This record gives sequence, structure tokens and C-alpha cells, in this order.
Amino acid sequence: MEFDQALDRVLGMLDGGGRVLLGVAGPPGAGKTTLAERLVAAVTADGRFRAAHVPMDGFHLADAALDALGRRDRKGAIDTFDGWGYRALLRRLRDRLDEPVYAPGFERVLEQPIAGSIAVGPEVDLVVSEGNWLLVDAAPWTDAAALFDEVWFADAPAELLRDRLVARHVAFGKPPAVAEGWVDAVDLPNAALIEPTRARAAAVVRTA
Repeated sequence: MEFDQALDRVLGMLDGGGRVLLGVAGPPGAGKTTLAERLVAAVTADGRFRAAHVPMDGFHLADAALDALGRRDRKGAIDTFDGWGYRALLRRLRDRLDEPVYAPGFERVLEQPIAGSIAVGPEVDLVVSEGNWLLVDAAPWTDAAALFDEVWFADAPAELLRDRLVARHVAFGKPPAVAEGWVDAVDLPNAALIEPTRARAAAVVRTA
């Protein structure tokens, strides 16, 4: 579906009452964050509901932890996230509706998670959370996915992903050659693993 259809769908979900948790999965570079931010802005502009964006990237393991595990050279792979911590946050967002919930964000310049940097208050009707691995058929990701009302898949043509990813890494400080090497060694192999998970999505949203 296109963005307008996606917006109508989420507004319909909100019309049912209660807090809605929406997940957006997809490969790196597919436009998940842009889609999440557009949805939050559009729902807020509608005027009837409050919305918040809580990225899964806040559950990246810090570099110190990755160094200890020997995984820093493939940061972004499925085992470089605190998946159980992410599941616990979603449970709080689902169950603790009468109190603020503080979620970690992710600072792209530092490439580090920032604890407690996103506040989700009781007034928030829609929480949109995006991440690469939300539709993986293994714990803790299946447990996390079950806490969403729906999980969508952000779809962009494969030929666009590499250019987008290289440009992103360069924008945040990597030299072009280093950015290209990282994309080919880490990001695109991750994308190949994520692509088959689209079959478990409730909907596919075109993001190109």
C-alpha cells in the first residue's frame, strides 16, 4: 500500500479506542524511520490522537558491550541488539497506560544508544516502533511482534538500498570507501536475511 492508505489504516485502528502499537520492519535503508516519522506527524496533524516514535535502534548494544562480545565489526546484526529488553519495553507500553514510560533513543553521530531519552506519556494513543528484525521467526522477536497490533514491512527496491546506505554512513562521518565496505560486508547481508520476513507482515508499505 502507499502512504495515504497506510495512514487511513492506522487512523482506523485508532478509532477503535485504546493505545495502538504499530511495528515497521524491513531491511536497512528501506525507509522505516522516514515512514514512522511521517505516520507520527500525520496522525498528530489529524488532531484527534497523540503519537510517538520509539525506534528499536535504542536497543543496540553499546560499543563497550560489542567489544566484549567480539561483535563490533558487524553492528546491526541480529545478535547485536538487546531483543529481550526491547520486548520488555513493548510490554510496558502495552500494559502501563497510566504512567510515563521512558525509552532509549539512538544517536547516529555517536552511533550509541541513549538511555531514557524518549518519553511516552499516558496521553499517547499511537506508538510506532521500527526495526530490522521485528518479523524474525525466533525468540525474542516473535514475543515482541505479538505485542504489536500490527507489524508492517517497509518495501523499497533492492537497487536503491546500497546507494541509500552508503549515503547515510557518509552523512554520519564515515569516509566513502569505509561506508561502501561496511554496506557490502554488514548491511546488505543483513538485508538478505530480513527480506524473507515480509511474508509475516500484516501489510507491505511502499517507501521508495
